Amino acid sequence: MVRRATSPMPFDTIPTGHIPSKRPEALREAFHEVRRHTLTLADPLSHEDWMLQSMEEASPIKWHLAHSSWFFETFILEPNLDEYTCFHTDFRFLFNSYYQQVGAMHQRAERGLLSRPAARDVLAYRAHVDASMDELFCAPASGDLPELANLVTLGIAHEQQHQELMQTDILHAFYQNRLLPAAYSDPAATSEPANAPHQSHAGGASAPAWVPFEGGLVEIGADGADFAFDNEYPRHRFWLNPFELSADLVTNRDYLGFMAAGGYEDPQYWLSDGWAQVQGKRWTAPLYWHQLGEGEPWQQFGLFGARPLDLDAPVRHVSYYEAAAYAAWAGAYLPTEIEWEVAAAAQPIEGRFLEDGKPGHWRDPLAGTKGPVRHLYGTVWEWTMSPYAAYPGYKPAGGAIGEYNGKFMSSQMVLRGGSSATPAGHVRATYRNFFPPDARWQISGIRLAR
Repeated sequence: MVRRATSPMPFDTIPTGHIPSKRPEALREAFHEVRRHTLTLADPLSHEDWMLQSMEEASPIKWHLAHSSWFFETFILEPNLDEYTCFHTDFRFLFNSYYQQVGAMHQRAERGLLSRPAARDVLAYRAHVDASMDELFCAPASGDLPELANLVTLGIAHEQQHQELMQTDILHAFYQNRLLPAAYSDPAATSEPANAPHQSHAGGASAPAWVPFEGGLVEIGADGADFAFDNEYPRHRFWLNPFELSADLVTNRDYLGFMAAGGYEDPQYWLSDGWAQVQGKRWTAPLYWHQLGEGEPWQQFGLFGARPLDLDAPVRHVSYYEAAAYAAWAGAYLPTEIEWEVAAAAQPIEGRFLEDGKPGHWRDPLAGTKGPVRHLYGTVWEWTMSPYAAYPGYKPAGGAIGEYNGKFMSSQMVLRGGSSATPAGHVRATYRNFFPPDARWQISGIRLAR
């Protein structure tokens, strides 16, 4: 039996926008589809792999599997399903991520120490939550609670975010292994392009094609027609000067030119904090680039293992600092998120996404894009020069669910577009991803503006 929530979370204030259908059977189908896809990403990995945590920012696969279930249990089942039986009281502590209003939590940096509960217990936890959600969907009153449908939709979107993190987290963990194992087998393995000799470009980067935009009084942000996170609201106006975006992303070939020109040795291109990162962490190339010996061709590590560097692929796994330094070297700048959204809003959403079955693969399955700015979606998350901050008039939801986005609006930069590891439902012009400026383990790349 469904009951109206008695928790302090005002579900009806969650600005999730329109959802495709609030019918319980449609929500149930969407719920189980995302739950199955999460296990599809985990199944090729061993239970030993599920334990790996290579840095504080990443989480073990086992933790992702449990936390995404914890979200449904904590925010949907416990407040809304009569006689719900908690699977294990300790899980409330172990698998809380950062919701201070829910209660205490296990230290983030020590998630890899949780050998117990065992993998089989986490899978049993998922099955328990799935069965309880079925009870909720089948309850006669469930179709009368649109606020509950909104929250289920948010939970589905939350799990999709963790699907992307599962890929980037295990990639970082496997890179610590000198054997460079592949996380997944490539279902359509082809020979990668050879690492052709790089030709430097006099005067800076290779000359990109530029696409002009008029600017003027523009509107950005979610309009409520489709699902969106709260940080995409409210829609508002902004005066924008004329600008241009590069038609293509910066490629590995382009970035090698920056490296050959001494980009990592010359502080004039770097922000102060970025230069400190270069010096302190000894950055000399993007993350996951390596050479088998001095002077040998570059290789790049990915979810399918190590491959020769594809010179014509977009550069990826660079930080905001590296992206900004490259832009300065190329005589350009990183677009603002407003410029990016204005350009993207007029173009079709095309690209390769997580559901296409090749996680982490960069190539667009289409021959090209219909719009003038290519590979805006489903290739790499594109760094912008915009700090992650609230839009004018932004109001997070009350209660613990309000901690989802708003409290991270400090010391982070916005990325736009989505990568080849991003679920298709998360790819839209208004989507605001955000990471610290030194983050490199996400599939992040560079588009220039001027």
